[in-house]
Amino acid sequence: MKMISSLFIPLLVLVVIIYGAYKKVNVYDSFISGAKEGLPMVTSMFFSLLAMIFGVNIFLNSGIIDYFFAFLKPLLVLIHIPVEVLPVAIMRPLSGSFGLALLNDMYKIYGPDSFISILASIIQGSSDTTLYVITLYFGTIGIKKIKYALWVGLLTDLFMVILALTIVPLFF
Repeated sequence: MKMISSLFIPLLVLVVIIYGAYKKVNVYDSFISGAKEGLPMVTSMFFSLLAMIFGVNIFLNSGIIDYFFAFLKPLLVLIHIPVEVLPVAIMRPLSGSFGLALLNDMYKIYGPDSFISILASIIQGSSDTTLYVITLYFGTIGIKKIKYALWVGLLTDLFMVILALTIVPLFF
């Protein structure tokens, strides 16, 4: 399996080159042309990404999140929701990488087969990085009025968390 995964990209590039030669397309010139067209998009995406990363880091490093979790802990204990999954549920819409880092920490602390780790994995896998997607894609193409996209995305994430909290205990 490791050999297949390490050969996949080179084989894909080779297939594209062979297909381009079959269609009598100058593959190298097409690649250069596409790279030139893509460069302005990368520069416009950079500033949206920079603003989002800056905002997330301020949010995380300010300590606000610790106070927020401490505030919610009594409520979660009261309704029998594992407090340990809260960071993944809240941080996943902000940053997929941070959500994965939290999930990795849970695997180390509780083990990958524990109820908490499985629940957090389901939450991580069924929700999306809503704020990242909206910041990047809407910011890149210059949409200022996002209308209902933010609310629909966040409500979908919330629905997935509630669904995970409902279904996972039935099976584990």
